[in-house]
Amino acid sequence: MSETNDQFDLVVIGSGPGGYVAAIRAAQLGFKTALVEKDAYLGGTCLNVGCIPSKALLHSTEQYAFLNEEAEHHGIEVSQLKINVEQLMSRKSSVVESMRNGVAQLVSARNITVIKGHATLLEPGKIKIFQKEAPIEIAATHTIIATGSAPIELPFLPFDGEKIVSSTDAIKFEKVPESMIVVGGGAIGLELGSVWNRLGSKVTVVEFLPQIAAGADLDVSKTVERIFKKQGLDIHTNTKVLEGVVHESSVTLRAEKNGQPVEFNAEKVLVSVGRKPYSESLGLETVGIETDDRGRILVDDHFKTNVAGIYAIGDVTPGPMLAHKAEEEGVALVEQLATGVGHINYDVIPNVIYTDPEIASVGLTEEEAREKHGDVKVGKFNVAGNGRAIATGHNQGLVKVISDAKTDQLLGIHIIASGASEMIASAVAHMEYGGSAEDIARTVHAHPTISESIKEAALAVDGRAIHAVR
Repeated sequence: MSETNDQFDLVVIGSGPGGYVAAIRAAQLGFKTALVEKDAYLGGTCLNVGCIPSKALLHSTEQYAFLNEEAEHHGIEVSQLKINVEQLMSRKSSVVESMRNGVAQLVSARNITVIKGHATLLEPGKIKIFQKEAPIEIAATHTIIATGSAPIELPFLPFDGEKIVSSTDAIKFEKVPESMIVVGGGAIGLELGSVWNRLGSKVTVVEFLPQIAAGADLDVSKTVERIFKKQGLDIHTNTKVLEGVVHESSVTLRAEKNGQPVEFNAEKVLVSVGRKPYSESLGLETVGIETDDRGRILVDDHFKTNVAGIYAIGDVTPGPMLAHKAEEEGVALVEQLATGVGHINYDVIPNVIYTDPEIASVGLTEEEAREKHGDVKVGKFNVAGNGRAIATGHNQGLVKVISDAKTDQLLGIHIIASGASEMIASAVAHMEYGGSAEDIARTVHAHPTISESIKEAALAVDGRAIHAVR
């Protein structure tokens, strides 16, 4: 084994959004920092095979769908429109490559030591890294595990990369499948289902739960289901997949819907039923780090594991698997190590599904708010009444504002609209300081903008919406 005497203040295992952000913040605060990554590139799942490439495909296919379905209505005549999947994928890859280079430059500029290889914990403060040439050992005062997550594979539908695929496979198809079944109606399934539906694939979404977009406010889920069905997605809720049979050119799924047997057949099946923490082969058992029954590393309120000097953040720990959550945890943890102070308000972490229209939310659903707070006030505004939405043709969706009936403090804000992912930040800001529905109602919003819908929904909490007929 190749030996190294390198002693670091901080070693971060995993270079996804949580890991590389933690490393950069640590370097800013004066830590001698190393960043360990087992894959060829920095950035983790999000940059390389998740958030970034999927958003590139979503944007490209939105342009295609507009030209194919709406351009004529806008006075734009297009002839011989066709999709070039090879170029579509080439653009996606160039976006990813640009982001990879950007992260590498950011890390290099902070003099962070990047070590490629698979890290295994030998003991607290001692890490072995298996590389192509020979393993090395490094030492660390503090170690952060930020190894992320991987797609969950169903036992009866193992991934083959061809007919039964994960999200990683579904962002690199070489041609548009004639048909595709999406098992799981969550964010990833709805986004990738939308991508291929726009390009002409017959997409069927099969969801075990009574609603798609699990965890969303019920009004939101019902509304987007209607919108997606209108777009051509065939959606089946309350449907449990029992078995998959792979044929030469297709796959048949046998399922049960509302207690009755049903079958679905398609060229490809995308299994999108969630993700599992990447916590194997890290030496957790060797050093005695505790995990739960799902393999997630257990941490306290300060991201500490039960082993001194070892911490964990992001998807490998309990909680929502969101890139921005991991980023904030990385920053908060490093600041705690440097100054003793670092905090995250988990009650105001936004959640987004990047379909068209986008779905964004922060805080409690109406159902959760009533259960937790009792009396609540609810204001709703239909985006169809918004001037900018009408002018741009993006007039599907709604905004819903929920506040405490006694104090008017904001409890939850839910948006279905074009640009909802950008709009949600203002909602988060108001909730961060404990703002009220009245605070949003009194906030000046530029006109005409779709974000005015948030103001209208806040006004509607007390029956004062200007651009809505009661």
